[in-house]
Amino acid sequence: MRLIPIIGLEVHVRLKTRTKMFSDCPAVDDAAPPNTAICPVSTGQPGALPSINAEAVRLGVRAGLALGCRIPDKAHFDRKNYFYPDLPKGYQISQFDHPIAVNGAVQVEVPGQEPPRDSIRVGITRAHLEEDAAKNIHDAATGSTLVDYNRAGVPLLEIVTEPDLRSPTEAKALLQELQAILRAIGASNADMEKGYMRCDANVSLLEIGEDNKPLKAEYNPKTEVKNLNSFKAVERALAFEIERHRALMEAGQVPEHATRGWDEHKGQTFEQRTKESSADYRYFPEPDLPPLDLTNIREEESAKIPPLPAQRRATLVQDHGFSAEDARFFVANGWTDYAEAVMGELAGWIEASDDTNKSGGEILSEQKQKFGKLAGGWLTSKLAGLLIAEGKTIDDVRITPENFAEFLHLLDAGTVNSSNGQKLLALMLETGADPSQLLEEHDLGQMNDPAELAHIVETVLRQNPEQVAQINAGKVALVKWFVGVVMKSTEGRANPEAAEREIKRQLGIE
Repeated sequence: MRLIPIIGLEVHVRLKTRTKMFSDCPAVDDAAPPNTAICPVSTGQPGALPSINAEAVRLGVRAGLALGCRIPDKAHFDRKNYFYPDLPKGYQISQFDHPIAVNGAVQVEVPGQEPPRDSIRVGITRAHLEEDAAKNIHDAATGSTLVDYNRAGVPLLEIVTEPDLRSPTEAKALLQELQAILRAIGASNADMEKGYMRCDANVSLLEIGEDNKPLKAEYNPKTEVKNLNSFKAVERALAFEIERHRALMEAGQVPEHATRGWDEHKGQTFEQRTKESSADYRYFPEPDLPPLDLTNIREEESAKIPPLPAQRRATLVQDHGFSAEDARFFVANGWTDYAEAVMGELAGWIEASDDTNKSGGEILSEQKQKFGKLAGGWLTSKLAGLLIAEGKTIDDVRITPENFAEFLHLLDAGTVNSSNGQKLLALMLETGADPSQLLEEHDLGQMNDPAELAHIVETVLRQNPEQVAQINAGKVALVKWFVGVVMKSTEGRANPEAAEREIKRQLGIE
């Protein structure tokens, strides 16, 4: 008998609207002072009546379409009844039996997993609109709990998946794909760290026989781990629960159907309460809101769906020569337009080259692959590293795609080497200036005079007789040390390969 994980996710996404779900109260982030964005509706005052945020409905429908869901003609809101300090009305306005989106699916690439689970289809059971609850703030020093109602009433889209996931890695990959989709369509910023996307993860273990078939028809009781707010937390919490369930079942016990929290510092889950069923919430139609007619909205929003992340990744690889890993980085971090613009500018350099004109499309394809690899490395590693160090994003970059393409062309032509290329890139990021201009102003161009290089190498060898003697005694690895000395003495302008060749020539090393 084997035990395999059965995982499904409930993902709560904050929609990108100016106001709350059922009032004109502003939807602010957590940086706003507590309880400054509240109104009678969001605080549940007697007699306050809700009204539907039309933009939230449109974004919800758009998200449902992007997830491959069917958008019904009609939907309505329901009251979900439960008591908690962060729920001032004593109920949440949500959707139960008539949500705005049903029966969808997302294809997810799972890097690092073996076929056939390196690409999986995850069913989307439903996506429905609801309002967020307030935020409880626990004060450990006093043992008290304060409530900030700014978040109460903010529009959420809850996306419920089928239990199609089989590992924590797959759960993380699905969340990353959902984040990329929601950002691409403009429905949400979907930042988990800022609470704009939160995840409840459901997991149980299923007994599988030697024939790879389940030993019983029904699933075992599941655990729901609530309010996971990072990709890492989802992976770690699921891994912990899988092992906890496994230990219980191997000891002959059945895990309880329960809700648990996640303690990031201890790296373990803790029990919160036994799991409720839908009957416990006493759903009934919201009497203060009319049903939604989605027919016109469905047609209008279907025309607004842009190319989705999977399509954009494929275009980056097939049309621009980027690696699959680079393509994932660009799409996940909002760099796609910039990367495509850079390659568009580089296309001009490629098409203008003599080799392209002489040899045609085959060389053009090879050139794209070469420049795609070069561009991918400098964008995802060097430029991204500089931005992270300065706390900036691609939106803050002052380097135009044209200038970045010219910078890559200078590297490819050998006009500037990798070491000084990093200095040049930092100057470009700081000033936004043309790379050729900066290259000349700061004397960062590569040294191309063999006589000058030979003189510098001769001087370096003469100044370090002890190391020369060690090389002559057989310690040839010290040649690399001399290359470093030459690079330092030329402030990175020497070509390291040329420097190594000249050092070996003057020392008589083959």
